[in-house]
Amino acid sequence: MASVTPPGLAYEVEHDLARHRFQARIQGYLALLDYQIKRKRMVITHTEVPEAIAGRGIAGELTKVALRYARDNKYKVVPACAYAEQFFERHAEYHDLLA
Repeated sequence: MASVTPPGLAYEVEHDLARHRFQARIQGYLALLDYQIKRKRMVITHTEVPEAIAGRGIAGELTKVALRYARDNKYKVVPACAYAEQFFERHAEYHDLLA
């Protein structure tokens, strides 16, 4: 598992390449973003932040890290979970990544 933490972030984000997951452990809780790669497309299938640490922008940070990975690897993105769909609605700067 490799750290992919953006500069200035107060917690560490890891990329578990074998499990197709970006994750962060915060105060003992695990927040995650799961994805699949299919024909040069990153399909974001699930985003989860436990209620105890919700409301801190963690899902957004995990999504940004995942999208940076997609951009670096020239993947198009399919937002297949509700959070990812909402993220794209709020962040036009990532629309170039949409499949």
